[in-house]
Amino acid sequence: MKHIDFYLDFISPYAHLAFEHLPEALEGLSYSVAYKPVLLGALLKQHGQLGPAEIPSKRSWTYRHVLWLGHANGIEIEMPASHPYNPLPHLRLAVSTSDDGSISRLVAETVFRHVWRGGEEAGDATRLAALTAQLKPKREANSDESKALLKRNTDEALQLGVFGTPAYVVDGRPFWGFDGLQMLHAYLAGDAWFDGPQWTSADQRPSLLRSSKNQAPR
Repeated sequence: MKHIDFYLDFISPYAHLAFEHLPEALEGLSYSVAYKPVLLGALLKQHGQLGPAEIPSKRSWTYRHVLWLGHANGIEIEMPASHPYNPLPHLRLAVSTSDDGSISRLVAETVFRHVWRGGEEAGDATRLAALTAQLKPKREANSDESKALLKRNTDEALQLGVFGTPAYVVDGRPFWGFDGLQMLHAYLAGDAWFDGPQWTSADQRPSLLRSSKNQAPR
């Protein structure tokens, strides 16, 4: 049995889609999953990236794309009233139900559906209070322990090479994105491709691009 660390941020519609689709995508395989909330903004900052919603044309495409993916795959999804929003309250609330930073599938499902079903404000204080009562956390969401667990998950993800959510790490190998579930299935099923050069040496070549800060002025 293989173990999957599933790194997620509730702000990500792709993470919601991947979470809902995971059982179907991996049907017939033997595996275990640890669901680990991380702060996507911190991952993006560390890698010098903007979020999709910070680029106007990409934001428009992303929202249409995720709604299409939901439609095409039979996954219920509706944009919240405002997006992006601050996901920290939801992330800290989720890890406050846990002793080690990994949350149950039920907790993940409850928070994802709070955000991505119904079209309401994800961060509305009244709704958040009701969500807190429903989840019955072990400690305050804003406690030092909850903050530390979220940071630990995020730091762990960065060390494993995670650059976005959803991400799945198995045997130290990261897989990314909703469409990465098909690739993950193949790996868990023992596809020999993953032991060959297309996996092992795909990135072992020089890049002819330089970072913008090192480019000579024209």
